[in-house]
Amino acid sequence: MVPGPTPTPPEVAAAALLPVEDERTQAFAGVFSRVIDNLRRTLRTRNDVLLFTSSMTGAFEGTLQNLFAPGDTVLVASNGAFGERWSQMAAAFGLEVTEVRHAWGEPLDMARISAAAASPGLRAAIAVHCETSTAMVNDIRGFVSACAPLLTVVDSASGVGACELRTDDWGIDVVVGGCQKALMTPPGLAFASIGERAWEQHRRAGLPRFYFDWDETREALRAEIPRTPWTPAISLISQLDVALRQIHAEGLDNVLARHVRLGRIARAGVRGLGLRLFSPDEDRHSAVTAAEMPPGVDATELVDRLLDRYALQLAGAQPPLNGRVLRIGHCGFMDEFDVLTALSAIELGLADLGHPVRPGSGVTSALEVLHGLHSPSPTAARTARDRQPVP
Repeated sequence: MVPGPTPTPPEVAAAALLPVEDERTQAFAGVFSRVIDNLRRTLRTRNDVLLFTSSMTGAFEGTLQNLFAPGDTVLVASNGAFGERWSQMAAAFGLEVTEVRHAWGEPLDMARISAAAASPGLRAAIAVHCETSTAMVNDIRGFVSACAPLLTVVDSASGVGACELRTDDWGIDVVVGGCQKALMTPPGLAFASIGERAWEQHRRAGLPRFYFDWDETREALRAEIPRTPWTPAISLISQLDVALRQIHAEGLDNVLARHVRLGRIARAGVRGLGLRLFSPDEDRHSAVTAAEMPPGVDATELVDRLLDRYALQLAGAQPPLNGRVLRIGHCGFMDEFDVLTALSAIELGLADLGHPVRPGSGVTSALEVLHGLHSPSPTAARTARDRQPVP
């Protein structure tokens, strides 16, 4: 239960065993086109969606290459490790960076961002949707509004499929994401949703590019047999196809509501264990829950203990929070019982390390919240789905 890569459903894992088909056939083009269409549905956009065989960092770099020229100035709003990484990437490509830096775990200050966005010469504004280093889910709709009329780029690596994201309704110009978090697929695929304003800026971009060239990728997508310009990860695309069909069979709104429920019970369980939440107790924070460790407990030691003794893998934090914060991932192929199991293991792990915990306190608090939720059980929905073949 780390923020990613996340567990894969059995059907998604099984799709890796299908025979590898030539990507230049009509049969595979049907799979590929269905993946693109379902990514659009997941991102809630009518924009072009381009798919790349790479980690998400590759698609992030491709976004910088396709939008900017050396010396361009970009605004980066950061409140964690991945926001700061965008600043580092932009600088590596010769861009000037105006960074609106916040303390890790603090929400974005829209007044500060709006003031910075008014600076002359800016070409775009960049923010992270779900900052998994702290479990903070940023207000992207507010960010886009605060930066208007700047072009906006949103890193939704662990947000898409777990947190509300309305690309077109919120006016986001570029959304970049990947497959190994809430989309329940092994790592190796990334994608970008690109709006018309971004295409206009792309025409004036001056950074060198080849593998991640948006023009080449869109041309291949619009060919008689739709495909990628370079040899794709065929098996991963087949797996992503199954995962996206499962998501839309469950219903995207139901999937997002399930993540909200998991976030609620995870946060309630953390509080029941006597731990402090590191990020706000709000429904927006539905992919990851971060907890501060009590005095005398090292998060890294607890993570090791949980894995070695209880076969539960959670995540610590990156510097400067390493040792201080524990992160519980609950996005993708997860249900209530996964979270309850994690809370039980954390309780035992804390006790093993000498921290007093009232037996059952975390699980009891989580169950009290769960009993108060009157919507249909996502576990029942998932069980019913698993009994039937994917359409």
